[in-house]
Amino acid sequence: MEKDYGAFMPGERLRIDGSRTGPLKGKTFAAKDVFDIAGHPTSNGQPTWPQTHPLPAAHASAVDLLLSAGATLDGKTVCDEMCYSLAGSNPHYGAPLNPAAPDRAIGGSSSGSASAVAGELVDFALGTDCGGSVRCPASFSGIYGVRPTHGRVNASGVVPLAGSFDVVGWLARQARLLQTVGDILLQGDAVDISPTKAIIAEDMFARLPNRDRSVTEIATSQLVEHLGLETIRLNIALEGLDQWVTAFHHLQALEIWGNHGRWVTENNPSFGPGVRERFAYAATLPDNYREKYQPVRDSARGRVESLLADRETIVIMPTAPVSLGREASETEVEDFRASTMGITCPAGLSGCPQVSVPLSNAQGPIGISFLGPRKSDESLLELVTIMSAKGSFNL
Repeated sequence: MEKDYGAFMPGERLRIDGSRTGPLKGKTFAAKDVFDIAGHPTSNGQPTWPQTHPLPAAHASAVDLLLSAGATLDGKTVCDEMCYSLAGSNPHYGAPLNPAAPDRAIGGSSSGSASAVAGELVDFALGTDCGGSVRCPASFSGIYGVRPTHGRVNASGVVPLAGSFDVVGWLARQARLLQTVGDILLQGDAVDISPTKAIIAEDMFARLPNRDRSVTEIATSQLVEHLGLETIRLNIALEGLDQWVTAFHHLQALEIWGNHGRWVTENNPSFGPGVRERFAYAATLPDNYREKYQPVRDSARGRVESLLADRETIVIMPTAPVSLGREASETEVEDFRASTMGITCPAGLSGCPQVSVPLSNAQGPIGISFLGPRKSDESLLELVTIMSAKGSFNL
């Protein structure tokens, strides 16, 4: 496990050579085991899943695009069970190690992808992000991660969790490579932004433990000063982040049960702790909860849209707290998940792009994020690349 950090699915490591030409020629990548690879099983983090689904006949669209751009697929990575977790462990396939902080969890559900990148086993990796599953492990392992605008990356051939929140994301050790991958994967019209103002999301920083908050606020001040941005300190969620989290949890659970409830009922898979309870709860939710919580989502989306409408404003926010220790109890994991979702849910509710950049911290890696208006992905990635080249993320 020390050699590959437990990042990859058991068995012989899958390898598919990319095109001989292209902007990613010579680069290697891994794919979370929710991405279809023709002729190979997709586990979705659950051993009953491939037993009850046919072998894929084609690659997932994102995999195809990367192979055509010259990148070589070098392994499928472990993910949290059914991707319904942020813990970074899987009762069937193990818990990938965190190369940047071996005593701490790598985070999920794109756990293996983050581990493979942070451990320098591949150059970059594909993951998926519904409630923070790319951003959190990126933050926890000291690498870059992006959750793009919802719908801007083709998700065909990817097992869904909650479709109106799901996105295909990716992780890398270098900002420039993160941007190059975006050039390949992002589709549709882009929105150019020219940031002159930075909203400091005080309600999100307030959810961090004091030691994490001091580190990220110092970094934020340095970044804002370096960029020459006017700062605006305010709360993002007028109703309170807890209301946004509650709406996210229930709408997500309704979609997840809609996608997988029949399969769960018919196959009775053996779920691990946490995932078992979340599926059991999702099964109990009445349909009228959509009407109850959708207005909160609409309000959240409208609020973020209004804050970023001038295309001159970005939000700077923490990505997540420093991750839990590897031996954390299930109760600690659930409490941590609830707290963290208050930081990760605004991007999911609004559909806006978010890029997490790594910081150094004596307690462990931690990330800070840039959030922009929908379709501003390219501008955010360019901003991060420029800042990284100037060494602006070193504390």
